[in-house]
Amino acid sequence: MAVIVLIPAAGTGSRMGAGVNKQYLALADRPVLAHTLSIFQNHPIVDEILVISPRDEIDFCRNEVVERYAFNKVRAVVEGGKERQDSVRNGLGALEAEPTDVVLIHDGVRPFFPPQLIGSVITGAQAGGCIVAVPVKDTIKEVDQGRIVGTPPRGSLWQAQTPQAFPFAIIREAHAKAFKEGFRATDDASLVERLGYPVGVVQGSYRNFKITTPEDLVMARAFIGAEGRT
Repeated sequence: MAVIVLIPAAGTGSRMGAGVNKQYLALADRPVLAHTLSIFQNHPIVDEILVISPRDEIDFCRNEVVERYAFNKVRAVVEGGKERQDSVRNGLGALEAEPTDVVLIHDGVRPFFPPQLIGSVITGAQAGGCIVAVPVKDTIKEVDQGRIVGTPPRGSLWQAQTPQAFPFAIIREAHAKAFKEGFRATDDASLVERLGYPVGVVQGSYRNFKITTPEDLVMARAFIGAEGRT
């Protein structure tokens, strides 16, 4: 069984308001994406990595991140799509994998995932799927047209993160079916859930946040400074 990591890094970062896409923003002396790739590059159980990039950034990603920082587990940088779901589907299409190989899908702008959880996520994925998530801290309100219409019990609510991991055959089937039926989702687990496969949860870390706003970048730089990471 091989372990393959897909890193969607095709976002435009419109909420960041910076002159560069968020995955290439500086964090200490490296781009955010380089910190993320290091998690999997340095883990012995990971066999290969594919990065998914906008077409016009493929050369930049390859030259300024993959080659510059010697990420030799990165087999290819492949073209992304209009939305994240399209990008992941493109990445799956570029894989040469066996049905039982495990595919981890991890956002390129989550550079603080604890690597010690990778083994648990892979083990959980073999039954159908497994995601990293954390219990929500705040009360969640369901709102419609500016008014509260429901307050779901907080005890049963978890915030989904990545990586999300699945056997290759299952995640490929889930994306193919969603594409055929025009179904859109905000994470890969949702596509697998609708096929009826069990998806487990490994409790992650609140530090495993997605860098999407200027405030996120300030917090990320604080974490990097506290860790003394370069």
